[in-house]
Amino acid sequence: MISNYINQLLLELATGNAMEHSYRPALKTLFESMDPSIRAVNEPSRSAHGAPDFAFYKSTNNSLVLGYVETKDLNVSLDDVEKTEQLKRYLGYANLILTNYGEFRFFRNGEKYQTITIAKPNGSVITSFPESYSQLEHELKAFLDGQPESITNAKKLAQIMGGKALRVRDNVS
Repeated sequence: MISNYINQLLLELATGNAMEHSYRPALKTLFESMDPSIRAVNEPSRSAHGAPDFAFYKSTNNSLVLGYVETKDLNVSLDDVEKTEQLKRYLGYANLILTNYGEFRFFRNGEKYQTITIAKPNGSVITSFPESYSQLEHELKAFLDGQPESITNAKKLAQIMGGKALRVRDNVS
């Protein structure tokens, strides 16, 4: 699965014209190959904390969102993205992945709990790390199987409400 995904990234990169959105079909295929009952929606409608690039649903219950993914281009530093207001809003989601297609950062209830790197771009090629493929497969399956955790403390509630307040502010401005 992961090696097919890397091959798709390579094909897009080889065109010399690929940008962030060019790699999304490969990511959608990867997620849907993890579980046939998963439906990955690219560019879903705006939700509680903004408009992440993907939302994931069980095909048996289209109203239950399993999680969200925010994508960035291959060469974008995710360290920089983590500092943005956009990501701070998205941390209000119970289940979130931030990725530049080669590095995957997993967040649950606003807390980063895992980072897995399977590839890094190097000019017109991608250096892959096959030793990380099984770890990513395992984590993606857990991401899609996990149930959103309930709010158990005031700090988490404040983070969620803060994300909503930022969204309201952005929509009013």
